[in-house]
Amino acid sequence: MGCDGGTIPKRHELVKGPKKVEKVDKNAELAAKWKYCALSQEKLKRPIVACELGRLYNKDAIIEYLLDKSAERPNTEVAAHIRSIKDVKELNLTDNPAWEGERHNIKGDCYEDMHCAMFICPVVGLEMNGKHKFLYLQTCGCVFSERALREVKTEICHKCGDPFQEDNLVMLNGSKEEVEKLQKAMEERRLKAKTAKTKSTSLNGEGSSGSCSDSAPGPSTSGECSKMLEAPAGPITGSKRSIQDMKDKSETYKSLFTSHSSAKRTKDQTSNWVTHTPYHF
Repeated sequence: MGCDGGTIPKRHELVKGPKKVEKVDKNAELAAKWKYCALSQEKLKRPIVACELGRLYNKDAIIEYLLDKSAERPNTEVAAHIRSIKDVKELNLTDNPAWEGERHNIKGDCYEDMHCAMFICPVVGLEMNGKHKFLYLQTCGCVFSERALREVKTEICHKCGDPFQEDNLVMLNGSKEEVEKLQKAMEERRLKAKTAKTKSTSLNGEGSSGSCSDSAPGPSTSGECSKMLEAPAGPITGSKRSIQDMKDKSETYKSLFTSHSSAKRTKDQTSNWVTHTPYHF
């Protein structure tokens, strides 16, 4: 049973206290967000896209998800708001010259900096490893650090020169409060687009149906509209063929085949079969 041979148990061995809360390693959490796809959990590789909530994905994983949403995947809830490929934006990232990749340390005998990122800010050179906030533009997809946009204020993209507004900025891998704010802005933007589309559709329908009513309300105009809406009294001739002509041509076409009644023989025209078997003696 133990405790023999002069052993003295200690208090922590006999009394079980409350379990300690497991703390998540911050380095591992940052690596999961900034180095791995949020949907497939595979390492990020070009082309890389971002959604309206600021999550990073591999473009191949998003295409596979959109083609077959019924397939079982571990993290489908992170992409539930993505309806089509238009809901994501391909990022224009700047490579980090200090990034040597993962092949240089295959043997495991070299020091590997876990904070070294594949991409950097093209303005101030900060690495995109999660220690600094980064944003991307929905207009062109270029990625910059928040410090660069704060220090160098401009309405033109630093990398490609395209104009942008403050509403076009999306925080990458933001905090919970920032994600909620982005989700609210996304829902408002989609609602406005849906309302504008419905309004344009209704206006187009009214324009096509009310073309006569929108014209001048004179007697000549009303007479022309009534004539256009009236159906012709007699049969239409000229460009359209009559029903009798169509029937005659149909019968002519059918007579070309042996199954037609005109091609069949009468009983008097048919003859008995004669089998001739020659014998040579």
